[in-house]
Amino acid sequence: MKVFSRLLLAANVAGLLFWSYAFSKPTPGDVVVRMAQLDIDPARLADYTRAVREEMEDAVRLEAGVLAIYAVAEKGNPARLHFFEIYTNEAAYTSHRETPHFRKYLAITQPMIRERKLIEAIPVQMSAK
Repeated sequence: MKVFSRLLLAANVAGLLFWSYAFSKPTPGDVVVRMAQLDIDPARLADYTRAVREEMEDAVRLEAGVLAIYAVAEKGNPARLHFFEIYTNEAAYTSHRETPHFRKYLAITQPMIRERKLIEAIPVQMSAK
């Protein structure tokens, strides 16, 4: 629970910053937030980390609708990763899932992922400096 709380805190800190910086100015009602918990095969963790870093960097750099993507690993269990993603709207999220870099990530990492838990969220308050 401590890791999840820290993840939410990090997302809160950066969320508003990304909203104000983004190319389009989303309203809180439009913003899509997704969270995920992935258990990665420890023997493949280095490969997974490389693939997800590349995908995340491409998504933020190439897609105006991707406001933020965060990935953190649990301190006592580095093969369990938590993701927090913020998109300008549902269309941006749908578009992200169809990009070549996301499809490449899926193809490469699918056999590395032991378990995946996806959580849809509703923004309540997102604040940042």
